[in-house]
Amino acid sequence: MEVDLVALGVAAGAACVAYVMAAARVVKQYERGVVFRLGRLRDRVREPGFTMIVPIVDRLHKVNLQIVTMPVPAQEGITRDNVTVRVDAVVYFKVVDAADAIVRVEDYRFAVSQMAQTSLRSIIGKSELDDLLSNREKLNQGLELMIDSPALGWGVSVDRVEIKDVSLPETMKRSMARQAEADRERRARVINADAELQASKKLAEAAHQMSETPAALQLRLLQTVMAVAAEKNSTLVLPIPVELLRFLERGAGPARDEEELHHEPHAVKPPLNTPVTNATAMPAMPDLPMPVVPESPAALSDPAHGGHESLDDERR
Repeated sequence: MEVDLVALGVAAGAACVAYVMAAARVVKQYERGVVFRLGRLRDRVREPGFTMIVPIVDRLHKVNLQIVTMPVPAQEGITRDNVTVRVDAVVYFKVVDAADAIVRVEDYRFAVSQMAQTSLRSIIGKSELDDLLSNREKLNQGLELMIDSPALGWGVSVDRVEIKDVSLPETMKRSMARQAEADRERRARVINADAELQASKKLAEAAHQMSETPAALQLRLLQTVMAVAAEKNSTLVLPIPVELLRFLERGAGPARDEEELHHEPHAVKPPLNTPVTNATAMPAMPDLPMPVVPESPAALSDPAHGGHESLDDERR
């Protein structure tokens, strides 16, 4: 009898252990347990820790509440300004209601992925290329609202959405590169023109200042010579501007006139009505006989003209 009682107790204990093992469940900290009893949802969601269910009758579904990082495949679309682009993004979401995530949607991950792809295509069609490249913060907020609105009914909350990359065609990249280069060249020309304008104004002021003091121009020329000579050139070509000569002539003109006035004797000016005559007259030149030139060489040797006699007389 005692043996039977011991065997019965052992069997009961083994049955209890088997029941506990079959009914015991452990829910982790980042999970929630949803229990279905004979197909019906239990109102109470099992919290993290150790919990018990009725074996064979109850079924426990664990739902992860961690933030899920889901990449959105690249979507190709045409922007509002007729540019073909490929845009990919990433979605961060988490489950806020474990029961709705199990009951209201078959697979909440797949549903969020499809909703993100369609919303991304819609955003591409409504935006311009410049917004996709430079104003991504606003597009991310709009994309987050488009995904989060239907996802709330599935017990899912979208934390944030980020556009990762915008791929452009090669022809569009070359066009944008040429546009950027032309814009930078335009700005460089404007800056150079502004610098030339400012330099011309300063040079005009300097020229006006040097015109009042000609010696300043000469000093400036000497400074330029010193600056050029510092580079150890073997040959120095020094151009002298015409303005320098003019300035020097203007500076030396008044001094020379004053010196001439001090050293030149005072001339007696004749009266206004007295005629002016030459003080000395040129002497008269005496009348000289004109030499007789024979008409031809033959006349020198002609006896009729006495050519030989005149020669003999001269010899005597």
